[in-house]
Amino acid sequence: MRIQLYDIVPALQPYIKLICAMECDEEADTQHIRVLPDTCVELFVNYTSSPVAIIDNKLHKRSIITFRMSRHTDVQMRKGAGCLAICFYPGMACSFFQVPMNLLTDTTLALSDIWHEMATEIEDRLAGSLNDDERVEIVQKCLLQQLVLDKHDVHVAYCLSRAQLSGGLMSVSMLANDTGLSQRHLSRKFQHCVGLSPKEYLRVCRFIRSLDHLKKYPEHSLTEVAYESGYYDQAHFNRDYRTYTGHTPAEVANSQYILY
Repeated sequence: MRIQLYDIVPALQPYIKLICAMECDEEADTQHIRVLPDTCVELFVNYTSSPVAIIDNKLHKRSIITFRMSRHTDVQMRKGAGCLAICFYPGMACSFFQVPMNLLTDTTLALSDIWHEMATEIEDRLAGSLNDDERVEIVQKCLLQQLVLDKHDVHVAYCLSRAQLSGGLMSVSMLANDTGLSQRHLSRKFQHCVGLSPKEYLRVCRFIRSLDHLKKYPEHSLTEVAYESGYYDQAHFNRDYRTYTGHTPAEVANSQYILY
C-alpha cells in the first residue's frame, strides 16, 4: 500500500485535516483492518477502474464518502485501486455537503448519491490526470467550489474546540451555558452539523483520548489508562471499548488489525 500526504491550500485548512493519495499496488487485496470511530467524515475519490474497497462486507466500486462517527468500520482495499482520501475535521463536512449530518451518521455512501453528476465528472478528470499532484489540485479546486461559508456555525465550532481540548471531559450543560443556548437547541445544532448529539460527541472524544493514552503509554495498566482518560471506573471504560471497537481494551492494545 502506497500512501502519500499532500499540502492543503490555506482556504481549506480550517475544514480539512489531511489529503493523501492511496494506491494498492500489490498483487492481492490488502488485509482487512478495523478503523475506529473518530467523529470525522472522509471522502475517497476513485481514479481507477478497480473497485475502491470492501467496507463492512460491501463492495464499493466508485468514489465513496464515509461518516464514521460512533462505530467501527472494517475495510479491505482492493488490488489495483487508487484514490485520493480527504479527511474533514469534526463538524466541517457540512459546509461541503448539503445534507444534515445526522441523516448520514455511521453510513458509507456513493459520492454520486450526494454530488450526483459532479462525482462522475471529478472521477473522469482525475483518471485523465498525469500524476497525483494534478489530482490533488483538481480535488481542492472542486472542494472550494462546493464550500458554503455561511454553513459555519460559530456555536458548534466553539463547542467542538472546547470538547477536543478537554478530551471530552466536560458536561453538555457547561457547553450550553458557555454558548447561551438551551441544551435542546445546542443538540439540534450538533445533530445537523456534526451528526451526533453533544453528549455522544463528548463520549467519543473521551474514548479517543483513551486511545491516545493506550498508544503513548504501553507500559501503563489498563486501569491507569482508564482513569487518566477521565473514566469514572473500569466498567464504563470497558463498555465504551465494546461499543466503539467490538473488543475489550486488552484486545485492542494487542491487536494487529485495529487501526487507531
